Amino acid sequence: MPSGQPGPPPGSPPGPRAPDPGATRPIAARDAVTVPARALPVEERPHTGRPPARVEEATTRLGALPGADAATVRAAPLASWTVGDSRDETVLLPRPPLEQDAPAVPAPRAPSDDRDDSSLVKASGGMAVATLVSRLTGFLRTLALAATIGLELVGSAFQIANTLPNIIFELLLGGVLTSVVIPVLVRAAKEDGDDGDAFAQKLLSGAAVSLLVATAIATIAAPLLVLPYIENEAYRPLATDFAYLLLPQIFFYGMGALFGAILNARAVFGPAAWAPVLNNVVVLAALTVYWFLPSPPDGGISTTQLLVVGLGSTLGIVLQAVVMLPAMRRTGFRWRWRFGWDPRLTAFGGLAAWVIGYVVISQIGLTAILRVAFSADPGGPSVYSNAWLLIQVPYGVLGVSLLTALMPRMSAAAANGRLDQVVADLSLGSRLSTVTLLPVSAILTVFGSQLGVAMFSLGRSGGASAATLGMTLSASAFGLLPMAVTMLQLRVFYAMADARTPTLIMVVMTVVKVPLAYLCPVLLSPDQVVLGLAAVNAFGFVVGMVVGDVWLRIRLGRLDTRRVLRTMLLTGLASVMAVLVAVLLVTLLERVVPGGSAVGRAWLTVGVGGIVSLLVLVVAMRLLRVPELDPVVSRLRRLVGR
Repeated sequence: MPSGQPGPPPGSPPGPRAPDPGATRPIAARDAVTVPARALPVEERPHTGRPPARVEEATTRLGALPGADAATVRAAPLASWTVGDSRDETVLLPRPPLEQDAPAVPAPRAPSDDRDDSSLVKASGGMAVATLVSRLTGFLRTLALAATIGLELVGSAFQIANTLPNIIFELLLGGVLTSVVIPVLVRAAKEDGDDGDAFAQKLLSGAAVSLLVATAIATIAAPLLVLPYIENEAYRPLATDFAYLLLPQIFFYGMGALFGAILNARAVFGPAAWAPVLNNVVVLAALTVYWFLPSPPDGGISTTQLLVVGLGSTLGIVLQAVVMLPAMRRTGFRWRWRFGWDPRLTAFGGLAAWVIGYVVISQIGLTAILRVAFSADPGGPSVYSNAWLLIQVPYGVLGVSLLTALMPRMSAAAANGRLDQVVADLSLGSRLSTVTLLPVSAILTVFGSQLGVAMFSLGRSGGASAATLGMTLSASAFGLLPMAVTMLQLRVFYAMADARTPTLIMVVMTVVKVPLAYLCPVLLSPDQVVLGLAAVNAFGFVVGMVVGDVWLRIRLGRLDTRRVLRTMLLTGLASVMAVLVAVLLVTLLERVVPGGSAVGRAWLTVGVGGIVSLLVLVVAMRLLRVPELDPVVSRLRRLVGR
């Protein structure tokens, strides 16, 4: 079992800056599992004796802040970052102030065990504002798309075609590739005199060529890529036509993810968090145009309508990537074509190979689920995909923001051999995820059916399809927290430069999901198959969470499991109490206010049930003294105040 050398003892005064052999050298792929970063030798590199210009400027800014000791500031080694006593600019390694008007990164401070966890909530909360807007506009896009093309054959054909580039998007959004890139970029910034600019330029240049070739091959092979998802040949041509229009997104998904990784490593979050909003607005505009076009009499989709939906979706992804280029220039980074080999690219290449394996294996599981769904009902893939997107709304707002804030901090702790801090971050992330996502899971389980009817009974969606979507949402809601915890566990491995273990965990999850998916048509009626598939997918994350916990114990030793389980137990108890009170009140209200349309009753149930659940939840968690509630509530108050 690998072990890291301990850092400086708590409370030790910062001394003069000295080179830390092995703390910045990337881990080779073959050593990723067994050799800690600090145990590796490092080649001698020439040093200029001066810190990078960005750090020098930041040091000057920090020394000018009230209460800052300039001598101490300049003596502190590079480890974690903060901005003096400023309440608005306390951030995590290696991020700059969350207010994006400062071009320089904050000055560094010495590593210590006294890390302020509230700063993590603050950093993730800053991103949560942008992510919330992104998810809300994305939610509107999902509703508009369902109302425009429906949840039957046309909707399923679009979802199948959109899955091909979108599987890469989901993995990148969750941070799989970004989790590999950020630690390497952070090490390059610490090791090189140019803040890692040359390394980042080589990385972008090589990635651009590779992605362009891969995108061209995938687009040409569109008919073959659609084949595994659709068993009925009559349904394949429409999905193939959509695929030709959507597969070019692969290039821009990949480049956008790399742009975001470079910005994150340079302490800039805003552009990457706000870019999806532009994408959603473009797609909404395209769907608006769609409504003014004539539709074929058979209720299908015309060629013009197909082009508007397909090209509009791809244009949104293009702008989502391009909009980050000016932000990169504002940080001082200039993307110049630079080809050549850097030894650190070898380490990245080895890690990325495992990430590609992760993508392929997860694609196998998704392919099996969508193929079974399409065989049971032509509208199955559309219902399943939209329910999955709804599940990801709370995770995207809360879970992804938390993971993005945690990743650099865990990467720095792993690079410095501070496995105790890695364990602490894992515990903190698990507990904050529990407090925020477990109540949402309980509410969706009880009121998910009515939520589907309320949201999707519009346009061409149809009431029956909306009801099925709602039940699918309820059947899969129990997997929300396991999904967030599993993603967090995978980030821990990536922070330790280990991309192999996440891939192996995905193998276990897929081995469990695929047989269960093919059992659904055997055990369930055709109209219930999609519900079973959603539950199978959620159960896969439960398996992943358990396997990840066992694997982390082997790697890191004792985890803070008791504390995490206590938070889960108390939050679960509070969630059950809140939902029971809400159900009781909604039942009484329905007897007092009888009649009305199905959609109206659904909105009444969702509105009253959701509000009452949240109010009772906060009171119950206060009474149960759940400590993790305080920083979350505090951050939400500040967000509302903005």
